[in-house]
Amino acid sequence: MPEQIVKSRLYNRFADVIVPILTWVIITLPLWLSPFHPAVVAYLIIAFDIYFFYKSTRTVYFAVISYLTIQKISKISFRKKVLLNKTKEIHHYIVIPNYKEPLYKLESTIKHITQTDYPYKKISLVLAFEQREKDVKNKAFKLKKKFKKYFSQIIDSYHILSDFEEPGKASNETFAVKMINQQITEKNIDRKNVLITICDADSCLPKNYFSYLTFQYIKDKNRQYHFYWAPVLLYNNFWQLPFFVRMQATLSSILRLSFLSQRDNLIQISTYSTSLWLLDKVGFWDVNVIPEDWHIFYQAFFEFGDKVKTIPLYTLVNGDAVFSGGILRTLVNRYEQEKRWAWGASDIGYFLKKIFTTGHINFSIKIKRFIFLTEHHLFWPISFFILTVSALVPPLINPVFKRTVLGFLLPQIASIILTITTLALVFYIYLDIRLRKNFKKKMEFYKLPLLIIQWYMLPVVSFILSSIPALDAHTRILFGKKLKYKVTEKV
Repeated sequence: MPEQIVKSRLYNRFADVIVPILTWVIITLPLWLSPFHPAVVAYLIIAFDIYFFYKSTRTVYFAVISYLTIQKISKISFRKKVLLNKTKEIHHYIVIPNYKEPLYKLESTIKHITQTDYPYKKISLVLAFEQREKDVKNKAFKLKKKFKKYFSQIIDSYHILSDFEEPGKASNETFAVKMINQQITEKNIDRKNVLITICDADSCLPKNYFSYLTFQYIKDKNRQYHFYWAPVLLYNNFWQLPFFVRMQATLSSILRLSFLSQRDNLIQISTYSTSLWLLDKVGFWDVNVIPEDWHIFYQAFFEFGDKVKTIPLYTLVNGDAVFSGGILRTLVNRYEQEKRWAWGASDIGYFLKKIFTTGHINFSIKIKRFIFLTEHHLFWPISFFILTVSALVPPLINPVFKRTVLGFLLPQIASIILTITTLALVFYIYLDIRLRKNFKKKMEFYKLPLLIIQWYMLPVVSFILSSIPALDAHTRILFGKKLKYKVTEKV
């Protein structure tokens, strides 16, 4: 085997495992470093606690900014603005990738789309099925019969999984959007005038989504390089959820709301829109990856550099949190979903493989993007361990250090910082109540005590349903094990 090929494989393997290795190094650092340099460990723990406080405060600040902006934007009639700008040339294709989704769930999602205030009829619905689903064509027939009058056309695609493809959204979306691309070519339509919206099977798009999106797109000078995203908040089935999933749904919703106003680092997830031109230029989604939403952003970034951005849409999409009926089954499904999300750490390896072969992009810009990506995925599995147990380890392992002032004060300092940080939960709970009003998910008065008390379980829930599945994903990447895509059950 040529030496160059060997070096390339070694570098690729190094790129894949560097962050998973770092994850385990940081988690175990108090155990192996405390016997020799306990003070260094103590200062690192305190520094992390302070940084976590900063991140929590920042999350609250941007979540409030996003909420206030959404309230302001909601008073604008984008329908009128679209009519005034005469944007009839824009064609919308809504792609709903799905596999074994209940018929009633798809009907609910499509029904919300039909309630759009978009003034033109150039909206096509694409039902992106998997060929391997049993009786799938009968499901397609029922949906087309029920909703055909609301769209200019309904296209049904049946993705046949190839040996080199990973099952999941990426391969399904690529198959469906290539069909659209062929149709656009035959009709001789400019791809820059075609907007593709990827809509999860449980995402209920707001009434103003397409009018807002269209207006934002036509006034955007660099629109062909941009993605457009409104946060998907998990309130659709809020009161059906077991409390541990409800807590995570709330936290996830607040975090997504906060991301919306952090434009420099904003990357779309779940349900989003972009031009067919951009997708065609980057070769659509990589069919051998599982975490497709950030990955397609990085595909575009390495093609066009800093021109590629995600533009916020200040409106709210309502989605389902994981719920499988029974508590245990819901717990398992929620764990698997978090592990799949954390598998996005594989994008770090992809980034490192591309960083030195894209000389047309400013290196400092790539480093900035890399730091953000790494921080996001590194803090995911390690935060719980550092915030909860790490401060107790140095004094236990090193009795001499325990008799020092720093050794005595370390657990107390860490506890004080975390106690102050928990004040952010007050804002989270308040925003949660305000957001649920937007979706008419009112709360009966008798449920208020439980809603407050459940937050005392946050450390346990974060450990089981966030840190452990993320660590599971990192460890699988470390040992070269593949992750099997599992559709998240939502009944």
